[in-house]
Amino acid sequence: MAKARTLDKRRKAIRNIHKITRTMELISRANFSRAMARAVSATAYTKRITALVGHLARSGLNVTHPLMQPHEPVRSGVLLVLTSNRGLCGGYNAAVFRLAASRWNAMVEEMPGPCLEVVGKRGISAFRFRGVQPRQSFTHFNDKPAFAEVEVLANRYQEEYLAGRLDRLEIAYTRFESLSRQVAVVETLLPLGALVSEEVGGNDANHGASPAAYEFFPSPEAILEEVVPTSFKIKLFKCFLDAAVSEQIARMTAMKAATENAEAMIEALTMTYNRARQGQITSEMLEVLGGAEALNE
Repeated sequence: MAKARTLDKRRKAIRNIHKITRTMELISRANFSRAMARAVSATAYTKRITALVGHLARSGLNVTHPLMQPHEPVRSGVLLVLTSNRGLCGGYNAAVFRLAASRWNAMVEEMPGPCLEVVGKRGISAFRFRGVQPRQSFTHFNDKPAFAEVEVLANRYQEEYLAGRLDRLEIAYTRFESLSRQVAVVETLLPLGALVSEEVGGNDANHGASPAAYEFFPSPEAILEEVVPTSFKIKLFKCFLDAAVSEQIARMTAMKAATENAEAMIEALTMTYNRARQGQITSEMLEVLGGAEALNE
C-alpha cells in the first residue's frame, strides 16, 4: 500500500485540478447562456429571410439573382471549416475535422481548383499536421463572433462568386439543434439557390402553405438585389453562432465530466489515505508497545 504522505500529495493535486475544471465549467455555462441567446435570436430571422427569398423566387415572376444561379462546370470551390481556438471541449473539434477532411479529399478529386480556409487554431493545427496548408486561416473569431467580422468574409465570397472566381462555397461546422443535440455538418452556401430550396421546402411541408402573393415596389429585381445578399450574410453569421454555442456546450459537458471524475478520485483516495494512515498509526503503536515491553524485561 502506498504511503499516506504520497496519497495526500496526490489528493491535493487532484483537488487543484478539481478547482480548475469546476471553474471552467462555470465559465462555460455563463458563456453558453450568452451564446445560446444570440443563436436562438438569429435562428428565427435566418429562417424567415431565407424563406422570403425562396417565396420571391417562386412567386411566378421571372426574377433571379446571380448568387442563386449555379456555376457549371464547377472548377473552383472553397471549403470553410469552423473550429475552436482552445481545446478541452471533448470531441467538438474532432467531429468537425473528420467531416471536413473527408469533404476536402472529395473536393480535391471533384474540381481542379479547391481552396481550404480554416477558422480556429485547432483546425489549423490539425490540417497542417496532415500536410494540408489552408489558403487562409483565421484566429480572431472567438466565442463571441461579431456580425461585422463575418460580413467581411461574406462580402469577399460574394465578390468572388459574382466575378466567376468562385463556383461553390461549402462550410463545415457544428450545427446547433438543441441543448442535447449538436451535429457536425457540411452545407453549401453558394449558390444560394440550393439552400433556399431546402429551407423553403421544409417550411412549406411543415405549414402546408404555398408561397404568398407579393406586391413589389419599386420592382422585384430591386427587392431581390437587397434581400439575397443579406440572406447569405445572415446565414453565414448563423453558422458562426451555431459553432460558438456548440463549442460552449461541448466544453461545459467535458468540464462537468472531468469535475465529477475528480470528485470520485478524491473520494477513493481519501478512503485509501485513511486506511494507510490507520495502518501507519497501528504500526507505530505496536512499535511503542514492543519497546515498552522490552524495557520491562
